[in-house]
Amino acid sequence: MSTAEIARTAVGIIGNVIAGCMFLSPVPTFVGICKKGSVEQYSPVPYLATLMNCMVWTLYGLPMVHPHSFLVVTINGAGCVVEIIYITLFLIYSDRKKRLKVFLGLLLELIFIFLLSFVSLTMLHTVNKRSAVVGTICMLFNIGMYASPLSIMKLVIKTKSVEFMPFFLSLASFGNGVSWTIYALIPFDPFIAIPNGIGTMFAVVQLILYASYYKSTQEQIAARKNNGKGEMNLSEVVVGMSNATVPDNKKITAIDHFSPSAK
Repeated sequence: MSTAEIARTAVGIIGNVIAGCMFLSPVPTFVGICKKGSVEQYSPVPYLATLMNCMVWTLYGLPMVHPHSFLVVTINGAGCVVEIIYITLFLIYSDRKKRLKVFLGLLLELIFIFLLSFVSLTMLHTVNKRSAVVGTICMLFNIGMYASPLSIMKLVIKTKSVEFMPFFLSLASFGNGVSWTIYALIPFDPFIAIPNGIGTMFAVVQLILYASYYKSTQEQIAARKNNGKGEMNLSEVVVGMSNATVPDNKKITAIDHFSPSAK
């Protein structure tokens, strides 16, 4: 094994570990759901989106699609298992109306991945063509997933508060993006490098915002404690947000669990 291959494997393993931790980050949320016996107002969308992302990347990493990508398959295959568990819990603890929506969403995703796999493996007869088609789809999904925290970043700038942008998640996103970008450079794989390069830039912006507004955030928290209006001020922020950017305890999962883009 050459030095480059050893370096690529090492970076890929690091990426697997970081991404694995990010996949498991919602576990406390689901422990709470199980204890309460209800998903309440939590949204299943982040978990369905992450499952879709993991499935297309697992397909991309298969030897008959993109050879020498075993570490892409391991982490995204694991991600599929974890997300299916989350979605199963949603099906168990949701009311009938939400359960139907989750089931239909899952069914559509399975149909899509089946059709993509069928077309790729039966109608595209070379590895290069399969890599190009599946890789392009993966890249588009990934860029969309990495762009998901933009609404939270907008909220941070508007409120001058980083309460709803967890530092360690931003730091982990940075580490994840860097590790997979390096992985994609040995040798160069544009379908992995481009979205993770973009994700790294987004993570850097988040860390800069965190450093910029950390002090003002602490001041706001202290002020709420002093005047006893913490709950009212928080609700005012939530009411002012659209459904796409609601960052309260019920929908913060969109930032707590966006796809780690584990390629």
